Amino acid sequence: MEHFPHTYVLLSVCIVSACFFPFSLCLSSFSPSSCKLQKDFHLNEMHRPGDVVLGGLFEVHYTSILPERMFTSEPQQPRCSGFDILGFRHAMTMAFAIDEINKNDNLLPNVTLGYSIYDNCGTLLMGLSGAISLSSGQEKQFVLVEDCSGIPPVIGIVGDHYSTFSIAISNVLGLYKMPIISYFATCSCLSDRQRFPTFFRTIPSDAFQVRAMIQILKHFDWTWVGLLVSDDDYGLHVAQSFQLDLRQSGGGCLAYLEVLPWDSDRNELQRIVNLMKTSTARVVIVFAHEIHMIELMEEVVKQNVTGLQWIASEALASATVLQTSRLMPYLSGTLGIAIRRGEIPRLREFLLKIHPGQGSTYTNNMVRQFWEYTFQCRFEPTPAGWMEIGGAVCSGLEDMGNVDTEFLDLSSLRPEYNVYKAVYAFAYALHSMLQCKPGRGPFSGNSCATLQTLAPWQLVHYLEKVNFTTSFGDEVSFDNNGDVLPIYDVMNWLWLPDGRIKVQNVGEVKRSAFDEEVLILEEEKIFWNFESKKPPRSVCSESCPPGTRMARKKGRPACCFTCILCSGGKISNETNSMDCISCPEDFWSSPQRDHCVPKKTEFLSYYEPLGICLTTTSLLGTFISAVVLGIFTFHRSTPMVRANNSELSFLLLVSLKLCFLCSLLFIGQPRLWTCQLRHAVFGISFVLCVSCILVKTMVVLAVFRASKSGGRAISKWFGAMHQRGIVLVLTSIQAAICTAWLVSSSPSPHKNTEYHKDKIVYECAVGSTLGFAVLLGYIGLLAILSCLLAFWARNLPDNFNEAKLITFSMLIFCAVWVAFVPAYINSPGKYADAVEVFAILASSFGLLVALFGPKCYLILMRPERNTKKAIIGRVAAKS
Repeated sequence: MEHFPHTYVLLSVCIVSACFFPFSLCLSSFSPSSCKLQKDFHLNEMHRPGDVVLGGLFEVHYTSILPERMFTSEPQQPRCSGFDILGFRHAMTMAFAIDEINKNDNLLPNVTLGYSIYDNCGTLLMGLSGAISLSSGQEKQFVLVEDCSGIPPVIGIVGDHYSTFSIAISNVLGLYKMPIISYFATCSCLSDRQRFPTFFRTIPSDAFQVRAMIQILKHFDWTWVGLLVSDDDYGLHVAQSFQLDLRQSGGGCLAYLEVLPWDSDRNELQRIVNLMKTSTARVVIVFAHEIHMIELMEEVVKQNVTGLQWIASEALASATVLQTSRLMPYLSGTLGIAIRRGEIPRLREFLLKIHPGQGSTYTNNMVRQFWEYTFQCRFEPTPAGWMEIGGAVCSGLEDMGNVDTEFLDLSSLRPEYNVYKAVYAFAYALHSMLQCKPGRGPFSGNSCATLQTLAPWQLVHYLEKVNFTTSFGDEVSFDNNGDVLPIYDVMNWLWLPDGRIKVQNVGEVKRSAFDEEVLILEEEKIFWNFESKKPPRSVCSESCPPGTRMARKKGRPACCFTCILCSGGKISNETNSMDCISCPEDFWSSPQRDHCVPKKTEFLSYYEPLGICLTTTSLLGTFISAVVLGIFTFHRSTPMVRANNSELSFLLLVSLKLCFLCSLLFIGQPRLWTCQLRHAVFGISFVLCVSCILVKTMVVLAVFRASKSGGRAISKWFGAMHQRGIVLVLTSIQAAICTAWLVSSSPSPHKNTEYHKDKIVYECAVGSTLGFAVLLGYIGLLAILSCLLAFWARNLPDNFNEAKLITFSMLIFCAVWVAFVPAYINSPGKYADAVEVFAILASSFGLLVALFGPKCYLILMRPERNTKKAIIGRVAAKS
């Protein structure tokens, strides 16, 4: 983490490089066998000698004041202020790790590690100055070995605290292959191996932290979040990475992205907090430094912005400065990504032994300042520039065990654990280097590095291959980018009823063996600062339920959408579907549009009211035809039956029964055999019926002609055999038409979905429209011919004449079927079958009633007129 903008980084590098670059340089004005330090820095420092020395950069003070005359011939020294007790503990952890390694007979035997630790005072200029001092040394003048060559003052540096500092330092020291292991710099830009070839770190990069946060967002279905970042490398790189990863993962959208100002601009802070207050996003993610968060929370408290779920980056997840009773009403329930917590045995005992020493002179500035800060006293004499407090004079006899200080609270060792791992990484790399056997080394000519000839770049080679396990059980190794195996703890801020504040571990996120982020949460332990005691909802638009699809709102992020019901025949069976999928052909969407259901089938059924009526009418017509046939059979010897060609009458009644019965083939679900039979039986039955009527009409005309002189020759052509033959021939033609139709293009069942998209209309496809037209046309031709002949014979004597009845019946028949054609064409689905059945029944009833109604009336109701005498007498009277 860091809090310095790019411009300041570049300016500081330029200043230090141009004005204060203290590398030992060979100068022509001095003896060729010596080097002189170009510039001297007065830094807050702490040293321990050793065979090999490690450098350290820590924030022991968090602010500094740069004097006005810093770049003059007699410059003033900068003044550091604001003692950072945790930063000092980080530095002491490095000292402890080196002390522990020196006591370990199995690691670096016969080699003593030393350290040179500098305070960066929370300022890039001071941090870069300390790094250059570590790499060049601060001796005023020393004798050269060979053209300024020799063992460097330190073989590597642990630090710096901030990413921005690490970027600047690595840019400079990377030119000289100096290895640097940072314990806290997280900027993903530092993973660029081309730019930072010697940079390593024991903290995961922001790239992994961003992905870890996205996993949390996904876990709680938070798709609409705000992002606040600091105006520096840390924040700006996070903003870029977060937007890219969030978009690629499809995990949500940013409601807003705001950069927190460095200059404490109240107007800008008011604008940002007002935006947070009015936004529908209930989750706010913060990647910033403590100072940013403090300033922001002042405005949050002022505007009383509650109901937000805060997610803190690792820079804030354990920030005690924010854990106050004034801020906890707003920040309790915060989730944070924290550096992996570790345990360092015997560290407390080491810290308790820290002491400024005995006597009146105290040369270890850092320990002296820590002592002054802890016991609120001061040492005498005080070196200029470091004294910050007044109070009593320190005796050096103060007891650390009697002080309640955060310095000794080792319950949550996080940055310290990373410092510990960084020191051990150097130690293991150095140990591996010293195990090299001459002639088997990794360098040119299979050579090995030695303590006397060690170059920093040689140690980089061994750092890249470091792999060890800490006493806490964590594996430490670096990938190709110098990044450690990533793992974070997930923290939750809990405000207890008694007013105490607890930061509890509720899970972890780490990289799996498949290079994926794995989130493990103990949700039952998480405290939510909401009335519901449940995770909040933070979405721009509520999820679209199954049965709907998402439609983006123009000009808004992808998470802002409307839900549109799927159209008929399409479904979505998932939440937040982008598209609706079509149902299979025989299926339709349910009313909720969330699954497909079989389409309703429609056909003229026996069980529906229309089918019942038509079936009943058909059976009634068949029954009446059978009754009439029975009457005619019973009275077959009477003149009325015999006088009107009883054989054709019987045949006509049978054909009418077939006409009534064939209508039943049009009712019920179409099947192949019913489709093939219905029109064939219909066509043949009606041709048989109309043929009988035609022959009866022809017989009437022949009989009347035969009653006149010269008419007997005609009547011989209309004997019984001829009548049967004519009917058979006419019917056979229709049978031939039906046969040809069935053979060439047989009617078949058809599932029609054109009438209704949500229904399957079962119908019989005629197969050949021409065949159907010829079948109807032939019936129509015979009907018209019968009608014309009957009309011609309508004025013949009543006694011989059925022409009027035939004319009337055929007019009904033709009228029905003329009306049938347009009605049939315009009727969809089952109604086409109903129209055809109605036409069959209507025409059949018309023939039955018109032809046999009057005769049955005379036979049954007027039997006195059913005599030969009555019929002959009437004819004679007319003659």
